[in-house]
Amino acid sequence: MPGLLRGIARTAVVAGTATAVSNRVSRRQGQRWSANQPAPQQQQAPPQAPPPAQPAPPAGGMDRIAALKQLGELRDQGVLTEEEFNTEKAKILAS
Repeated sequence: MPGLLRGIARTAVVAGTATAVSNRVSRRQGQRWSANQPAPQQQQAPPQAPPPAQPAPPAGGMDRIAALKQLGELRDQGVLTEEEFNTEKAKILAS
């Protein structure tokens, strides 16, 4: 049963990190696009289409530092063993 809980905890960490990163990227892109759009009274040329949407980074592109910090916290809490921590750390650093 402890292995199942570790697996669930690990999945939750990875999913939470991916969600947080995806949300941050979306917010940043929205801010960039709104900053690039001139105010309505300043528009003299026909409006240009916004730049094409960039796909969200794959799970392998997640913020490595945040993922490593979360893994470290799980290890410190005793959820992950040292061996599991090292295995997951290697996966994150390899992506």
